[in-house]
Amino acid sequence: MEPANGDVLPTVAGELPIRVVLAKLGLDGHDRGLKVVARTLRDAGLEVVYLGLRQTADSIVAACEQEDADVIGLSMHNAGHLTLAPRMVQAVEKAGLDIPVVIGGIVPTGDVPVLRAAGVAAVLGPGASAEEVVSAVTEAVARRVTR
Repeated sequence: MEPANGDVLPTVAGELPIRVVLAKLGLDGHDRGLKVVARTLRDAGLEVVYLGLRQTADSIVAACEQEDADVIGLSMHNAGHLTLAPRMVQAVEKAGLDIPVVIGGIVPTGDVPVLRAAGVAAVLGPGASAEEVVSAVTEAVARRVTR
């Protein structure tokens, strides 16, 4: 399989294509942006597991274990990012997994350092380009692999 643009597939340590689990954590019902991200990542050659709306941290961790995920992508649009994103990072750590968490959505600039300090690998705001999305995800995985 090649990505839509004909480039080489993004892989983990030169092996399998990166597998990303995408979800909406909590009660946020806005999923259009996450569906666009899913398609963007798929078109770039990543394997996408789309969990959809109203997921819990535990359900996302379980899916990551079942799907052998390399990275988690969360979409935040309901102002719950300062509570939910750190909770997701903690659930991943509690499960003994080494999976970076990338979030995107409506996140005030001032909250980005707080999220990064809480262990979030990358934060993307509204209007992030396809290249920025793919880069944030692949770089989060690359940082994990080289640790």
